[in-house]
Amino acid sequence: MARADVDAEFGALPAAPYQRRIIADDSVDDDGKPKRTGTVWTATAHVITAVIGSGVLSLPWLTAQLGWVAGPTTLFVFAVITYYTSVLLTDCYRSDDAVTGKRNYTYMEAVEAYLGGGQVWFCGLCQYVNLVGTAIGYTITASISAAALYKANCFHKNGHSADCSVYTTMYMVVFGISQIFFSQLPNLHDMAWLSILAAVMSFSYATIGVGLSLAQTISGPTGKTTMGGTQIGVDVNSAQKIWLTLQALGNIAFAYSYSMVLIEIQDTVKSPPAENKTMRKANLMGVSTTTAFYMLCGCLGYSAFGNAAPGNMLTGFGFYEPFWLIDFANVCIVVHLVGAYQVYCQPIYAAVENWAAARWPRSDFVVRKYPVAGGKYNFNMFRLVWRTAFVVVSTVLAISLPFFNDILGLLGALGFWPLTVYFPVEMYLRQSKVQRFSKKWVALQSLSFVCFVVTVAVTVASVQGITQSLKNYVPFKTKL
Repeated sequence: MARADVDAEFGALPAAPYQRRIIADDSVDDDGKPKRTGTVWTATAHVITAVIGSGVLSLPWLTAQLGWVAGPTTLFVFAVITYYTSVLLTDCYRSDDAVTGKRNYTYMEAVEAYLGGGQVWFCGLCQYVNLVGTAIGYTITASISAAALYKANCFHKNGHSADCSVYTTMYMVVFGISQIFFSQLPNLHDMAWLSILAAVMSFSYATIGVGLSLAQTISGPTGKTTMGGTQIGVDVNSAQKIWLTLQALGNIAFAYSYSMVLIEIQDTVKSPPAENKTMRKANLMGVSTTTAFYMLCGCLGYSAFGNAAPGNMLTGFGFYEPFWLIDFANVCIVVHLVGAYQVYCQPIYAAVENWAAARWPRSDFVVRKYPVAGGKYNFNMFRLVWRTAFVVVSTVLAISLPFFNDILGLLGALGFWPLTVYFPVEMYLRQSKVQRFSKKWVALQSLSFVCFVVTVAVTVASVQGITQSLKNYVPFKTKL
């Protein structure tokens, strides 16, 4: 197999003399790769699939920690920061020129093109740790929602006081098996249908959560709410208030995290128009749509449950009826997370497969492709073994650390500052040649510093939460 064929399959940047070649063929793009077909709608679907994930389920809980004032305000501030920095990042997809410059196929390639040196290693560490952590977090969330199906039916049949607890390990294993199958889809280009389905599912369960919360608010009974959230001396002590507030900030950061896959999503978009223009629209529609849902879920959920809001609004069983609707919502969550898992894992898969193809370019095990489904898809042995091993390891880690809110807070903290703020800001400053100590430079660096302080504080709080959870934890015997 020619080197160009390997690059086209695995997404690596072709080496000279293939690099930057222009091919007069409508079936390929300016980089010699198959013609990209993504539109603003498919990109928006990818963004919504990536953004609306397990974070939406904790919104009533985090609003309860912050209260009526700080809760919605913090959601809005994080939305603005996420959208602004994502716009900065979309302009870095192509180097030198946003329309004709060299493409950067991954987040790390963009960082290397603009910042280089040790920044690339720092970016890789942050990105891939966060992506692996997200895969673990989604496995935990999907298993909790699957187990909630059993519990909802058990409560309906035996009454709300019945012991319907169930082990979640089996559900994590089943979710992992399903991911082994879907992980064989080569890349995001072949996953548009899965992202669209996942986006529909995310709208469905978010809408159900809003509807149930609204119904509970109207019909009652409702929990006690306050302007400042949980009250010291009533709901929590002073130390718990600080820790839980910081964990809530981490959950919000996780609820908006998708920067680590934004470049990969942009690489699916066709041109003209320029990819950055398409992605600006996709980012705006994706972030604004999810923020509207987040506000509704958080505020109505808090109105329904008050300061006693559960950590997971659809599996904490503040809602028991109608049980069939809760069942449907949890099915939607599982289907959505199947797609979201793959969107987040594709950069990990591509990085290892690119490295292996460069390391062993003549190995049939690594680079040989076997056509399947009439040539529509290509089967590869290395892909099968490597991706299966990754899914197995992430599933085992999820079984070992099944702490929903603590894990979300930690993931949000680890990814928010470096991937959502720091690298987009630094690349923009380098790209636009902003003068040091100018007003814009000071404003952007101040934003980055404030977000860094938040990240450090949230990381400490999340580790403290996990430490507390581990005190009563029995491995592989976690019940919902």
